[in-house]
Amino acid sequence: MTHEGDCFLVPGPVRMSDACLQAMATPVMTARGPEFRDVMADLNAGLRSAFNLTPSERTRGTQSWAGEDGYKVVSVSGSGTAAMEMVIANRFRPNDRVLVPTNGKFGERVAQICKQYCQVKHIAYEWGRSFDFMELEEQLGRGTYEAVLICHNETSTGITQDAASLAQMCKEYNVAFILDGITSVGGAPVHPAEWGAEAVVMGAQKCTAGPSGIAAIAINEHFIERLETIRKQGDSNPVYYLDLVSALKKGDDDQTPWTPAINLAMGWAAALRELEEEGLENRWNRCQKLANGVRNLFTDLGFLLLADGGQQSDTVTAIMYPEGIDDSWRSMLKEKYETQVIGAQDHLKGKMFRVGSMGMTTVEEMVEGCKRMIACFNEMGLSLPNVDVAPYFA
Repeated sequence: MTHEGDCFLVPGPVRMSDACLQAMATPVMTARGPEFRDVMADLNAGLRSAFNLTPSERTRGTQSWAGEDGYKVVSVSGSGTAAMEMVIANRFRPNDRVLVPTNGKFGERVAQICKQYCQVKHIAYEWGRSFDFMELEEQLGRGTYEAVLICHNETSTGITQDAASLAQMCKEYNVAFILDGITSVGGAPVHPAEWGAEAVVMGAQKCTAGPSGIAAIAINEHFIERLETIRKQGDSNPVYYLDLVSALKKGDDDQTPWTPAINLAMGWAAALRELEEEGLENRWNRCQKLANGVRNLFTDLGFLLLADGGQQSDTVTAIMYPEGIDDSWRSMLKEKYETQVIGAQDHLKGKMFRVGSMGMTTVEEMVEGCKRMIACFNEMGLSLPNVDVAPYFA
């Protein structure tokens, strides 16, 4: 099989399926009637599957948001950033100290959100470089931190953090472990219960191929206990729309405290059913296969990858431009070759491009997209070696 038409290879928002789009075209319904509670039960069960949690019933009135592992899932009518802010604003008090190591833009965003609600030790590593675990352990050994928060998969630099090792460190020092999993949940191995993560955040428009503007969090029993204790003590941060206590009061009834993103929820539920049909581990493996192919292909062509080896992401690959090439290549790629990748951010802008390998992206689309990328580089005078692209993705 070959891919025809445009190649959309950005790391989110990703291409949505016909089933997802058709679900969003469903006529409007009330948010408080049984019909939407059915949608929420369907969505909750799909979210639990994507978060790699124990299953729940897709039937309203059966605590669809909860499971045997002690985690509950909460949908958020907002982007992944809103969901991350919800976690931080509710879990910490103004005087709590948290540790946030970063190696890219979205980890830095986590640190910036924390600064609004608690005391932050932000350790900013070079973009794309691995965390220094000796330094992190030295910090935790001081016994002053309530939690460690990370961006698990840093799409700005194409690196995935060693969450399992960080989780073990957090257990040893008795601090909470919280993940921004916006670009890893549903596309790369995430194990909330095994890691003991108090909270994990997911965005619909990334690995699960849902619509933009809706997100979800998974929180465990200890998170909920701390939330309730902080609220009773009266020294919590001010929240209203992002109040998790209000969300928890409505969750058992398959409802939300405020008017939800109704049609987005219907579209996401459809996308999550497709994820379940494919199988979570099968999707992880497909994303890994696509990313491995991109990495190996462009490395053989002489390109440099930004992220440290061994921690390169399976949902996005960050590739440095060779000398003499800049973002004018991306413009030509889009306009002439009908293929989209995404550029870099901040100080790396114009020096790098990023190829997404998440969501519903097929091998055929990635092969065709890579062929077009090579052709576009050649047209701009790069003279790349002649390679057979398809075997890299076999």
